[in-house]
Amino acid sequence: MKKEPNKKNNCKYIFVIGGVISGVGKGVASSSIGRILASRGRRVTSLKIDPYINIDAGTMNPIEHGEVFVLDDGDETDQDIGNYERFLNVNLSTSNYMTTGRVYRSVIDKERNLEYGGRCVEVVPHIPLEVIRRIEEARDKSNADVVIIEVGGTVGEYQNMLFLEAARMMKIRNNKDVFFVMVSYLPIPSRIGEMKTKPTQYAVRTLNSSGIQPDIIMARSKLPLDNPRKEKISMFCNIAKDHIISSPDVESIYDIPIYYEKQNLSKIISGTMGMKLSSRTNKDFEKWKKFARRCHLVKKELKIAVVGKYFATGNFVLADSYISVIEAVKYSAISSGYKPNLTWMSSSIFEGKDKKEKLKELSGYDGIIVPGGFGSRGIEGIINAIEYAREKKIPYFGLCYGMQLMVIEYARNILGLKDADTREINPRSKNLVIDVMEEQKEKIKNKNYGGTMRLGSYPAILKEGTIARRAYKTNKITERHRHRYEVNNLYKEVLEKAGLVFSATSPSGDLCEIAELPEKKHPFFLGTQFHPEFRARPLDPHPLFTAFIKACGKRKSK
Repeated sequence: MKKEPNKKNNCKYIFVIGGVISGVGKGVASSSIGRILASRGRRVTSLKIDPYINIDAGTMNPIEHGEVFVLDDGDETDQDIGNYERFLNVNLSTSNYMTTGRVYRSVIDKERNLEYGGRCVEVVPHIPLEVIRRIEEARDKSNADVVIIEVGGTVGEYQNMLFLEAARMMKIRNNKDVFFVMVSYLPIPSRIGEMKTKPTQYAVRTLNSSGIQPDIIMARSKLPLDNPRKEKISMFCNIAKDHIISSPDVESIYDIPIYYEKQNLSKIISGTMGMKLSSRTNKDFEKWKKFARRCHLVKKELKIAVVGKYFATGNFVLADSYISVIEAVKYSAISSGYKPNLTWMSSSIFEGKDKKEKLKELSGYDGIIVPGGFGSRGIEGIINAIEYAREKKIPYFGLCYGMQLMVIEYARNILGLKDADTREINPRSKNLVIDVMEEQKEKIKNKNYGGTMRLGSYPAILKEGTIARRAYKTNKITERHRHRYEVNNLYKEVLEKAGLVFSATSPSGDLCEIAELPEKKHPFFLGTQFHPEFRARPLDPHPLFTAFIKACGKRKSK
């Protein structure tokens, strides 16, 4: 049945705002609310507002900001957009991502084009009005009747004041159609041993100073919220006790929608906003529950080494740099009956004097993944790890840069081209087996870096009789890309004669999309120029990750 166009007056808007600390879990909370409401018959879309002057996330350091998540239309977005897609099982667009830089640029462009009719353009109201326009554009593009808007950062930060002002203005316009969720942190100081509500009280009062009163408080903490704490928050934050949702740490984020719904979250939201919901959750939510249960029930472990370079900041490991890879591995492993145990290995350890001893440690793993990246740091260590995986027949999966370095390793150690390299690292090499794409040369020369890579979804044709073709079960695919460099076609024939198979190419045949060794030579030695992790979903694992996991399982069984 064809869906009727969404009527603007029927749309509901849910703002999700953070309190006390950053990284409190707003993205997962927003995704979980969306999952619940979608399961009860609503058409849901989600937006992320990043309070950065950056136009997009593409130029942000992944160690500081986390993964750059690429959409079908090529937009480089925040990692929370990835959570939205995975939880809602939808493909979002550039309309679902907003930064301070984008908002200001739009307003300035309009002023230059005389779209304000000669009026003085001011921060207020014109910036908040542009924010509202973008929210409504996302609503219209997705034909949504519920729009969930996550405001990045923490309440009280100067950077997100104008976004809160936009939310306040929307509340005045459509009082019952706008709903506020505060995700706030309740610490349990180890020396005291008691959950403290005072930081959340201050956070709510700070939000009140922006003219906003939360309708729900999601109490994030290590442990579940108890009744005395609920009563305190209710009294001092002016909120009904049953509108305070306990949100403790859980083993799997996929339990969170189920945990929220046990606390009648959808009933609270629908009752407050006058929103009709289906009395029962749909089949997808039942499948979601089964997947969440399997996350706990699967016990057979696979040890997988992730060799990369964006892991460490000081004494801490930041797995958020590759969150989509982690989740893609998890989906395929769980569906195949395995529990993945990922070990983060900084590639620099495979470059020192004791590199041979360190490389031997890789024999204890069932598989090796090299995710994407840029630059020269730690690259020789990655190439050494790839060589070890190839020689020792350890299942290897290279993503983007992981494929390019796999081709370099093969050229060096099988073709004997010892100086084989990529133009990105060593432009003076006589054997640039990885070279810059033709259309990228002028952009690099002019230092035009932001949003100019080969970005978004592109088709590819698969070769019969290959691992990739058997995994996909089709001869044509579409995958998301983010790169400037490609396999140099001048070396393609000689690499193929030496045994490397380019099992997927662009429809024209000019671009190599997948490289692999035949299964008779290696159980799984495969790399993709694209990022398959961006298309993996909890209820729809990616076929290449599943093929990799199965190869890891075979190695373990031996």
